[in-house]
Amino acid sequence: MHISSVYVLDGELDFRALMNRFEKRIHQVPSYRRKLQQVPFSLAHPIWVDDPQFDLSNHVVHHELPAGASVEDAFDTAVALNEPLLTRERPLWKVIMISGVEGKTLLLQMAHHAMIDGASGVELTLILFDLERDAGEPVPPNEPWEPEPAPPPAQLVADAMRDNMQAFNEKNPMRLIANAAANANRLQQASRVMSQFATQPVVTTPFNAGVVGPKRHARWMKQDFADIRTIRKSLGGTINDVVLTVVSEAVARYLAARDERAEDGFLRIMCPVNVRTEDKQGALGNEVSAIFPRLPAVPIPPAERLNAVIAETQRSKRNEEAQLMTLMQDSMPHVPPVAMWPTQLVGTAMDPTAAAARMRIPATPAIGGYRPPNAGINFVCTNVPGVQVPQYMCGHEVLDTVGLLVLTGNVGLGITILSYNKQLFFSFICDPNLLPDLDVLADAAQDVFAELLDVAHANAA
Repeated sequence: MHISSVYVLDGELDFRALMNRFEKRIHQVPSYRRKLQQVPFSLAHPIWVDDPQFDLSNHVVHHELPAGASVEDAFDTAVALNEPLLTRERPLWKVIMISGVEGKTLLLQMAHHAMIDGASGVELTLILFDLERDAGEPVPPNEPWEPEPAPPPAQLVADAMRDNMQAFNEKNPMRLIANAAANANRLQQASRVMSQFATQPVVTTPFNAGVVGPKRHARWMKQDFADIRTIRKSLGGTINDVVLTVVSEAVARYLAARDERAEDGFLRIMCPVNVRTEDKQGALGNEVSAIFPRLPAVPIPPAERLNAVIAETQRSKRNEEAQLMTLMQDSMPHVPPVAMWPTQLVGTAMDPTAAAARMRIPATPAIGGYRPPNAGINFVCTNVPGVQVPQYMCGHEVLDTVGLLVLTGNVGLGITILSYNKQLFFSFICDPNLLPDLDVLADAAQDVFAELLDVAHANAA
C-alpha cells in the first residue's frame, strides 16, 4: 500500500549530496521520523509516534547498476525495488538512488498511502526539491531533534477506551439515524451510485480475472501539454477527459487484440478525486474520494470516445458522485478497530497476504472469449496535477517524473497521470501474471493520443 514516484535526473548525482539534502530538510517533514505504534489488544487503530531509533541511512539508500546501464534498465530496476513491503517497524517511507546510467540518475521515492496521497505527494516535492538550480539549504533548527517518548501501554489503552466512547457517541445508531434523515435524499443518491455496480456490471478483463500477486511490470510515456491544449481546443473536454479517452480506448484495443469478447460491454474506471478542504492544503495525509465513469469496452474512434467520456464525467460531476461517496463513508456505522486486527499481521512473520502471494490462484479462463461479469472496477486511473516549472535535486534538474500506483484485490492494472514542467506523464503498472504483454497496451495509448491529435489538427485546418 505504498505509492511511489520515479524521478529521472539530469547528470550523475553524488550520494553524499543526497544524504546531506535529507539531513538538512527532514525537520520540515515531521512525519518522516514517525512510525506506527500498535495499541494493545487492537482497542484502537495504530497511532503515529516518533521513532527513537530513527536512522536516515535506513531510508535513503544507494543502488548501483553495472556500468553501461540504460534509463530503461534503471527504471525496470526501480519497479522491482518498489515491490517489497515497507518495513513496518520504521517510518513508512524510503528513497533509493539508482546510479550506473551515464549522464543520468534515477530516484525512487516510496511512501505508504497512510502518509500521503497524490496531491500531498506533490506538496512533498516542494519541500525536498528546489525550484532553482542553485537554491541554498534551509536554516536548520537551533536544537537537535529529540524524539517524543511514545505513550506507555496503559495510556494507549486509556486513550483507546476514551476515543471508542467518543466514536460511539458520534456514530451511535440514533445519531446516525438522525443524520441519515437529514441527508436522506443525498444518501439515497449515493446508494443509487453504489447499486449501479451490481445492476450495471462491466466486463471482466484478463487483468481482473485473478488475484494480484507481488510482481510488477511498468511502462511510461510523456506528451507535451501544448498537444493536450490543441486537443481540448479543437474537440472539447478537460485534461482529465482527454486522459480517460486515451487510456480507456487503449484498454479496449488491448482487449480486442487479445480476442476478448466485449461487444456491448463496458469498462468501469476508478478515478480518485482530491477532497482535501482548503484548511488542509499543504498538509500530508490521505484525503481522496472517487468517481467511477463507465465507458465502452470495444474500440471506437477516439473523437467519438472523447464525447462519451465528456458526457460520463459531466454526469458524475452533475450528480456530485465524489461528494456522495464521502457522505456515504462518513455515514457508515463505526467499525471497532479490534475487527481489523488481522491487518496488523501484514509485514510480520504471520502475514497471511505473503502466504497468499506464494499460493497463486490461477486466473479465470475465458470460455469462448467470455468471462463472468464484473461487479467491481476494471482499473484505477489517477490524474495528479504537478509543478509546471523545472525542479532540481542538489542542482540536478528533474527531467521526467513517473508514478507507480498500488495494485490490490483483482485490479491488476493501474494508470497514473502526472503533470510536470508542461509535460504529461502516463505510467502503466500491472501484475505480469495477469497482464503479461503491457507493451501492447502502452503502445495502444501512444497510438490513440496521436490519432486524437491528428483529428484536432484536421479540425483546425
